[in-house]
Amino acid sequence: YGSSPETMSWCSFSYSNQLTATKNAAPEGTDIGITTWPSADPEKSDYLKPSQFFAISADSKNPAEAAKILNYITNSADCNNVLLAERGIPLSSDVAEAISSNLDESSQQVIDFIYNVVDPHSSQVNPPSADGSSEVNDLISNLEDGNITVYDQGDFTDLCRGPHVDNTKLCKNFKLVKHSGVYWKGDASNHVMQRIYGVCFPTAEELEAHLKELEEAKERDHRKIGKEMELFMTDDLVGRGLPMFLPKGYTVWQELENYIKDKERRLGYLHVMTPCVGTVNLYKTSGHWDNYKENMFPPMEMEGESFVLRPMNCPHHMMIYANTQHSYKDLPIRIGEIAHDFRFEASGTLKGIERGRHFCQNDAHLFVTPEQIESEFSKVVDLIFNTYKDFGITDYRCVLSLRDPEDKVKYHDDDEMWNNAENALRKVLNDLGIEYTEEIGEAAFYGPKLDVNVKPAVGNEYTLSTCQLDFCLPAKFNLTYVDKDGQKKTPVVLHRAILGSLDRFMAYILEETKGNLPLWLAPVQAMILPVKNDDEELNAYAHDLYGYLLDNNIRADIDERAEKLGYRVREAQVKKIPYLIILGKQEAQDGTVSYRLHGQQHTTTVSR
Repeated sequence: YGSSPETMSWCSFSYSNQLTATKNAAPEGTDIGITTWPSADPEKSDYLKPSQFFAISADSKNPAEAAKILNYITNSADCNNVLLAERGIPLSSDVAEAISSNLDESSQQVIDFIYNVVDPHSSQVNPPSADGSSEVNDLISNLEDGNITVYDQGDFTDLCRGPHVDNTKLCKNFKLVKHSGVYWKGDASNHVMQRIYGVCFPTAEELEAHLKELEEAKERDHRKIGKEMELFMTDDLVGRGLPMFLPKGYTVWQELENYIKDKERRLGYLHVMTPCVGTVNLYKTSGHWDNYKENMFPPMEMEGESFVLRPMNCPHHMMIYANTQHSYKDLPIRIGEIAHDFRFEASGTLKGIERGRHFCQNDAHLFVTPEQIESEFSKVVDLIFNTYKDFGITDYRCVLSLRDPEDKVKYHDDDEMWNNAENALRKVLNDLGIEYTEEIGEAAFYGPKLDVNVKPAVGNEYTLSTCQLDFCLPAKFNLTYVDKDGQKKTPVVLHRAILGSLDRFMAYILEETKGNLPLWLAPVQAMILPVKNDDEELNAYAHDLYGYLLDNNIRADIDERAEKLGYRVREAQVKKIPYLIILGKQEAQDGTVSYRLHGQQHTTTVSR
């Protein structure tokens, strides 16, 4: 792997003879190492470099045919995804098959990739068709130095930073897996191109195992599960990244809200409700406007004031604290809220309810004295781990996220404050005996934090819970309390989120359980299925049972549609309903109930 982000994503080879090509492609001063494929991150290193596929697909024996199929493939120098940017041709199954066939043919040969540094105006870097010339010229015109790097493959020359493996034969175990539209250089004002994603492995067995993982990921995708269970929906007319929770989905959402708020109330949290908008001046005071503006929706001008949709809730909670004078005897004060927030995420990063432009945070801010930091932080950590225990979450790791001291733009410029905050948080973690790793440059702009990263059943890890130590914002808002010596002091704030956002947490639980939610969280806990829907006595008994379940706070429903019983049973199974209550004439006569648990074939009959 390389020490620079540009190189790190692509230097992953099990072949010892790749070191020369890799070093040639790396920026000067970059440290280079070689790692084996099996230990590489499948979300990064196992993916071919874009131009690697580019060069393979543009068969040097038949460049005209390759150009016809691809109509000029190019890649941007700063891309992090594997892509073939194909212009001008809709990516039909025929086109995908032709690309795959061409790749397969080239990978059976031994065609070397030869690294060269050339003059940007050389004819060697002209694109294979006129349609691609604008992109090549665009890339070349924005290069900082005078020369560019290319890779020759037979008669074909690829404009690319690299690195490449030595030859095409090393890339024979590949599969094209999906495609998506993308704006050239990520700018919506540019034309749309096509990304073609592919994976490549040293052996066919590893490729097959990875493809099975991809299929598993499809089955666990919360967007698929959410549609089948009728939990949420999206519509471009409403807006991308703005999911809407349907009745069943909102039931799950409310259960999560009730669960965490009940836990917080028992720990002395005081819940509030604050508006979803604030003035620009509010966020200038907090520092978010200078440090987070690019992630916020644009301002709305009304009656001479500028308002924005809030991206987070800390400024509002600071103002709630400032509303009343406080003594040291009042602290800690724990202000909690299930708060609606809005962030303008790039369209390419949106993913169902896991990552949207509107979400609801399980947020809280704890106002404490310096002496209370360790005890309150300990209680937050206990709450995180107790919550994880309730949900059976075991695969996670703790990260102490620190500032990059060289970055004076992103982080509040106060070395003493940062040193105190980081040392305080490090001491608390050590005193609690928590295992953690430290990551530079991952802190919030106002302070260090503990991030708890979970490893989902599929995909990369992400942060679910966090607790941040903040000496900065209380001072910005001139927050005070009267200490025991009669002097006004500035409190310390702990920013914390246990479930993170309820939206992302729901997505995580859906994917972990494949939609088989625990009984208390299931939107419909029992489905009543009368065997016949034209039997008045049976229907009366079914509705009587339905009322009884509702009276006992069991979320039940009746499916008495004019469909065959088998069809209704299958549909209930797709919706992951825990209990299927099947009622026939015998149950109505005997006053009994026959039920089947989700995923089982055995039916149990019990008396009411």
